[in-house]
Amino acid sequence: MNKEASIFVAGGRGLVGSAICRALEAREFARVLAPSRDKLDLRNRAAVDRFFAAERPDYVFMAAAKVGGIVANDSYPADFIRDNLEIQTNVIDAAYRAGTRKLCFLGSSCIYPRMAPQPLQESSLLTGPLEPTNQWYAIAKIAGVKMCQAYALQHGFNAISVMPTNLYGPGDNFDLQTSHVLPALLRKFHAAKESGSKEVTVWGSGTPRREFLYVDDLADALCFLMERYDSPEIINVGCGEDVTIGELAALVGDVVGFRGELVFDRSKPDGTPRKLLDVGKMTTLGWRPQTKLRDGIRATYDWYLKNAKQARAG
Repeated sequence: MNKEASIFVAGGRGLVGSAICRALEAREFARVLAPSRDKLDLRNRAAVDRFFAAERPDYVFMAAAKVGGIVANDSYPADFIRDNLEIQTNVIDAAYRAGTRKLCFLGSSCIYPRMAPQPLQESSLLTGPLEPTNQWYAIAKIAGVKMCQAYALQHGFNAISVMPTNLYGPGDNFDLQTSHVLPALLRKFHAAKESGSKEVTVWGSGTPRREFLYVDDLADALCFLMERYDSPEIINVGCGEDVTIGELAALVGDVVGFRGELVFDRSKPDGTPRKLLDVGKMTTLGWRPQTKLRDGIRATYDWYLKNAKQARAG
């Protein structure tokens, strides 16, 4: 990417988008476009068309999406499938028609079947049933992948699709009703420490295994792929290691400084038993993450402490 190229980061104010903006700034790209949602509602096709007609970005990072944890996905299935289909359809089509050189679409590890062999290989896509608790989001993301591939096949559009593992980091959503597991645990343990509580309740059995990638490592990987990867075939991005939710909770508690007891509420859903990505393709290309889980949790907690009011608002 030329340093003077125009780059549109869709969802530039979110967890992933803001990390991409930081990465581009560090690389001294001068023309980064990241309008807020109140300035550009990506669900509005006419507004998206006007934006692309006016700006004609050379490159697009498609990081905008409606995201959330098990509770949010289970509570608002219609919102998750509708909003994500609208956002990605509008942006991908407008980018192609505006002459964008390359688009990077962000999918999710939840696109893979619930019981697919571990670690999850890119070839497992569409080989079995999805995890029921987030199937609506997953189906929307699969549609985005297939739309990118269809535009590449029919129009020669250079659109790549990246499947990141579970993400966390500065700017995460800490709302207990809509957040993912790691930021939710950080907020719970901090609140317990502040109140002097003797225990923290963790949803589920604590046995499911999850992989976690620091969001700034993902942003580095996306910039890497924009420069070096041009295949319409999907590619996984992760760290290649996982932990149980119980191990994660203990680690978060240790970083926060909580000394009480962990209680696992087995009446709550566990979700997929395990989600670990096969990152062989990325490793072969020459990319590896740099942030260890404990260090990333510490950096995220430090951000939370400095931005507690904003973070608690979700």
